[in-house]
Formats: sequence, structure tokens, C-alpha cells
Amino acid sequence: MSSSPPATPASATLRSDDSVAKQLFLGNILEENLFPYPEINARDKEMLGAMTDAIDQFLADKGAELKQYDRDAEQPAEFIQALREMGLFGLIIPEQFGGMELSNGAYARVLGQTSSHDSSVSLTIGAHSSIGMKGLLLFGSDEQKQRYLPKLASGEMIAAFCLTESGAGSDAASIRTKAVRNDDGSWTLSGEKIWITNGGIADFYTVFARTDTPEGKITAFLVEAKWPGVSHGPHEDKMGIRASSTTTVAFADVRVPAENVLGPVGKGFKVAMSILNSGRTGLGGGAVGGMRTLIRLASAQSKERKQFGQPIAEFGLVREKIAQMTVDCFAAESAVWMVAHLIDGGGSDYSVEAAMSKVFASEAVQRASYEALQIAAGNGFMREFPYEQITRDTRILSIFEGTNEILRLYIALSGLKGVGAGLSELKAAVGDIFNEPIKGFGVLGSYTGRRMREATGYGIDRIAHELSPRLRKVAATYEKYTVELSRSSDALLRRYGKKVADMQHAQKRLGDIAIDLFVGLCVLSRADSLLKQAHPAANEAVNIAEVFARQARRRMARNVRGLERNEDEAIEQLAGAVLAHDGYMWDVI
Repeated sequence: MSSSPPATPASATLRSDDSVAKQLFLGNILEENLFPYPEINARDKEMLGAMTDAIDQFLADKGAELKQYDRDAEQPAEFIQALREMGLFGLIIPEQFGGMELSNGAYARVLGQTSSHDSSVSLTIGAHSSIGMKGLLLFGSDEQKQRYLPKLASGEMIAAFCLTESGAGSDAASIRTKAVRNDDGSWTLSGEKIWITNGGIADFYTVFARTDTPEGKITAFLVEAKWPGVSHGPHEDKMGIRASSTTTVAFADVRVPAENVLGPVGKGFKVAMSILNSGRTGLGGGAVGGMRTLIRLASAQSKERKQFGQPIAEFGLVREKIAQMTVDCFAAESAVWMVAHLIDGGGSDYSVEAAMSKVFASEAVQRASYEALQIAAGNGFMREFPYEQITRDTRILSIFEGTNEILRLYIALSGLKGVGAGLSELKAAVGDIFNEPIKGFGVLGSYTGRRMREATGYGIDRIAHELSPRLRKVAATYEKYTVELSRSSDALLRRYGKKVADMQHAQKRLGDIAIDLFVGLCVLSRADSLLKQAHPAANEAVNIAEVFARQARRRMARNVRGLERNEDEAIEQLAGAVLAHDGYMWDVI
């Protein structure tokens, strides 16, 4: 497998306005955006080679210190200064402002390298770049960029993202922090944010507050830590990523100049979601870096440890764990850098793909940490070995930047929205047949063709990209279940209509089918490219594509069946009884 992930080439064929993921719900495989698998560009390749070497040289001999930072729940000031001197706070900032201007793919690869040593290091860097100051890059005015980006690139200012509040976690629209517009155009900001990464070391906050203006309900602001009324609480005592700074941040009647509004007044929710969507490749890259380390540790442990007179690496159940960790890592890496390619290639609709890559990568690294610790057995449970800290550190990944439960629902509802729009258009088209016959019959023809494909299999959206015979069989799995996803989504909407919005069990099944399809297609595309490049490990990559497809086919078949035959009602009734009883209702005495 390639040691460096692909970044984004210029792509003349990329359909930048279309979403690969959303098209799957309509029965379409958008192969123009998937094949061939993107390759790293020359500039990023050169920079990454030097950067990954420098990161290894800096962190490789600091294992004991990093472990102590975890115990102390703090990164010393001199360590953060060393991160500044390495340029790690300017990774994605344009060169004109003193940054390195890495692509999303290259940035994710850097976080993968730091995560291979310590997750808290990645979080300090990532919270600054992925979300803390990303809004300034995406929505900032020229004046705001000139004023802040040079200091953010050098690390003179460290950034943090202030959205979460008590009672407003996944439900970001319910924030209570408030900003009132003053007569001179400035704003008075009041409220408190919780669980803010870099909160205790940041000089620059991207803050979201309720404004309830005619323009909209939420507005984003750029706030400096040194301003009167800004304060932060003590470091939170966390389960994992303990060395990174996590605090509350409070705003007591803080005066914010009009020129520090970020983006349009009243459009802060869109700003926040855009930041989170574009920042998820960093989290995914970090997860991949963690998996690489876990595979290396598990391989060494299994070859060194002997039981019954032979290395445990020779036992089938241990080999199964290592192989599955590798399949998951390759799949997560393939999806993360495909999403980075879509972003860097100018794609405008990638939020669902970003959510898919985040869900898959975060859960994959958690499985890998569990299995690596299991292979290490008793040693894995001891604090002197790295496994227990990695297990603690990775647990947060399925919670922050959008819980995986919320993201699964987002994936499903985003896909269903397109299917529903098609049904609405169909309904309107029936009425249009007499008024606008060409348009009306055109919509009917398109819908009838899709339903015919779903019913008969004739005319299924085949992947036209040339594939080897082994990969052609893999592709057939995704072609079949793309149709199943489309058929199931259509049937669900026809049967339940708007009630689907409250059917979370069904949404989860649709979301999981879509995740398997998107990740599987990314694996297929990457294996195909490695095979055509005659990569030394191309055969192993094809093996991974075959294994993943078989596993995904079983999961997808189960989820399709579950949409019709399930125990959802019984589960809901049981949960209701336990909740009414405030706990478990049985005992043996």
C-alpha cells in the first residue's frame, strides 16, 4: 500500500456541483468523481516528505515526555513553542500570509503523522487549523485575513472554535450565548461555551452567538482572548487526549467591533456547518495515523510473544485481527483522501461524504485500538504500554465534530431529501403533462427508467471505468446495492412520507448502506490505481478490496432486510419500560 496518501490533482472531469453520496440514493454511481483515484501532487509530495521526517525526528524520542504530559493533563509552554517553530500552526494558511498552504489531503497526512505519536499533539494543531481559524479562511474578509492570518500562521495566535454549550451539543441551533447590536454597529457578547479545545491556550476564538436579527438567528464573530470580559476556566480532567487544553470560555459583556463579524450577519449556522464539514478530513487523517501505529504495534507484539511454543502471530484468530485492522485502515484512508480530493478539486457539495469518512474512520480506529490491546493481552492493560492511552484517546472521535449517531441521520436524511425532491417533481410533472408536455414527460420518463432498473436490474448504472476481472466482481456488488439503496429509499418515502424524519432506526440502516457503498467505491478506485501502477503491494490492495466488498455485502443485505423485517417496535417498547423504571428491572435475589 502507498505510504503517502493521495492529494488532489487538477481534475477536468470532476463534477464539482454533484455529490457522489447523494447520487447513490438516486441509484447513480458518479464515477467521474471517483475514478481514477487521485494522486498526490508534486509540491505536496516534496513538502510531506520533509515534514513527516521532521515530525518523526521531533516526536520519536519524546515518548516518555508525551506520556507524562498525558498524566499531567497539560502540554508545557516550551513544547507548544516547539510546535510553533516547526510551522505546524500554519499548515493550511496561504503562503502570502506566512503559511504552508497545504492541500486538504496533505494536511490530513500531516495529522496522520503526528497522531502516530500522540493524539493530543494532533488535537492542539488540528483544533487550531481544522476548526479554530478555518472560518476565517472560508468566510473572512480581506481585511480580517490581513489582520489575523500572519499571526495565526506563526502560532503567535492560537485559535479555538467556540460553538458547544451546556444543553447545545449536537443541537447547535439551540445555543444561548447572545450578541446584541449596539448603536455604533458594534456588538455586546455574553454567554459561556464548554469543552473548547485549545480554550486555555488560545488567543483567537471563532464564536457563535444568537443574534435574532432580521438577517437570521445566529452570527459568527472573531474574538480575541485579551479583550475585556473574555476568560476561560481550568483544564477539564478528561478520559483521553488529556494533554490537550479543554476548558470553558466565558464572555461577559464583551464588546466586539463590527469589523469582527465573520461572514454575513445572521448566517452563523451556515458558517459553523461549513467549518465542521471541511474540517473532518483532519480528524480522519488523525484516525488513519493512529491505526498505522496500532497495526505496527500489534504486528511486533504478535511476532515477539510466544504461547504454546510458537509466536501468537501464527494463530488464526490473531492473524484475523491484524488483517481486519489492515482492511479497516486501508478503507478509512481511501475514503478520507477521496473526500480531501473532492474538496481540493473545487467540489461544492461534499458534506455527506465528509460525514461518511468521519463515521467510518472514527469507528475503525476504535476497533483497532480494542484489537491491538487484546493482542497485547495483560500488557495492553498496563499503563507502561501505549495501548491503554490510545484506547482512551480514540474514544472521543465518535463524539466530537458531530456525534456518529447524528451524522448517520444526516447522511440518510440528506440522501432522502434528493429522493423526496424527485417524487415531488414527479407529482408536479403529472400536472404539467397537459401544460408543459415536454417537461412533464421528461420527468416521468426519467423516473420510470429508474424504477425499471430497480425492478428488473436492466440498465443498472454500471461502472464504465476499465477494471481487472477480480475488481469487476467487486464493482458488481456496489452496482447492485446502489440500486437497492435507491429502491429502499423510494419505497420508504412512498410508504411513510414525512414520518420518515422521525424513523431513526430506518435512517440508520440507510445511512450504513450508503457509508458501505461510498467507502467501498473508494477502496475499489484505489486498488484499481495501485494495480495499474504495478505497486509492489497491489495484489494485497486487491485482496483488501475483495474482503471489504464481501463484508460490506453482508452488512448491506442485513440492512436492506431490516428495513422490512425488524424488531424496532420491541426495542422501542423495552427502552420505554427501562426508562420508566429508571434502570434495569430484574435481579436474582
